[in-house]
Amino acid sequence: MTDRDPFAEGERAARENIPAEGNPHLDGSAEHALWAAGHEKVAGTIEARESEGS
Repeated sequence: MTDRDPFAEGERAARENIPAEGNPHLDGSAEHALWAAGHEKVAGTIEARESEGS
């Protein structure tokens, strides 16, 4: 499978502590939006855990 899922790539990037500014897709594209959404989903979860102290 050569087609990559931008949402999953964004999730992976957040897990690897790659900042949102590291989005490799063209700003304004659907892939950019999907990558950002995946990144935000994981980053938001990580931040919530950290603020809870777990």
